[in-house]
Amino acid sequence: MSDIRDASEHEPAWFVYDDDCGFCSWWAAVAAEHTDLGIVPFAALTEKERERLPDDYEECAHLLTEDEVRSCGAAIEAVLDRLGVLPRELRLFLNQTADYGPLRERLYRFGADRRALWGRFVSEEPPERREPRG
Repeated sequence: MSDIRDASEHEPAWFVYDDDCGFCSWWAAVAAEHTDLGIVPFAALTEKERERLPDDYEECAHLLTEDEVRSCGAAIEAVLDRLGVLPRELRLFLNQTADYGPLRERLYRFGADRRALWGRFVSEEPPERREPRG
């Protein structure tokens, strides 16, 4: 499994999210405000960006860099890393265990399948598309 870089080594990246989901839009706004990520709602994807995503891209969030696509739990893990709330040592340890990837994706799916519930507590109108801070 590839390692997520330290914050000081982050390359420009874009968080791709479901802008029809108030909870997802809130999460994108948090990422936009507190990280160097650009944000791209599904509705604003370019054809080139859409071609890089999985066919079922609307099923989860994604993180696009120049040479990589992370989807679902891996994308959220990368955002948490950039937010500074996922301790580096824990992340590195977990990524060395065989069970972590499938567990991360199950946890992502658990949360994603309950977006309407989470949206009762935190929800926002979609923020505009923005470029990564550089």
